[in-house]
Amino acid sequence: MNEYYMNIAIKEAKKAYKYEEVPVGALIVKNNKIIAKAFNKKEKTKNVTKHAEIIAISKACKKLKNWRLEDCTIYVTMEPCMMCSGAIEQSRIKKIVYGVKNENYGSTDQLKNIEIISQVCEKKCRELVQSFFKKRR
Repeated sequence: MNEYYMNIAIKEAKKAYKYEEVPVGALIVKNNKIIAKAFNKKEKTKNVTKHAEIIAISKACKKLKNWRLEDCTIYVTMEPCMMCSGAIEQSRIKKIVYGVKNENYGSTDQLKNIEIISQVCEKKCRELVQSFFKKRR
C-alpha cells in the first residue's frame, strides 16, 4: 500500500516540477482514503511556508474540521524539513512515509511517537529531485 500512495505523491511532485518548484509532493491518508494532496508552492506564492506537507495538513484539517489528524498517515516524496516535521508532530499524524532522504534539511530524527518509514519508491523520488536541480544549475 505504501508504494501505491507514494506514487500518487510522486504525481503531485511532478506538478511542482512543472511549475519550477522543488518537486515535493505530499498526501494525507485516513482509513485508506486520501483526504488531502499537495505539492510545493513556495515560488508561486512567494511564501516560505508553502511546502507540500504544510499545504496538505491545512487541507486535511479543513476537510476533517479538526486540527488533530490522529490516525492519519502522511506520504511525502522527500523527508520533511524541521518546519514540516514540527507541523506533522503538532497535528498528531501517527505515521510518516517518505521517499528520499533530505540530506540538507531533513528533520525526522527528532520526532517522538511517530512511526517513520523511509525509502519508499526512493529511486523515483531521487531521480525527480536530481533532474530538477541538474536543470537549474
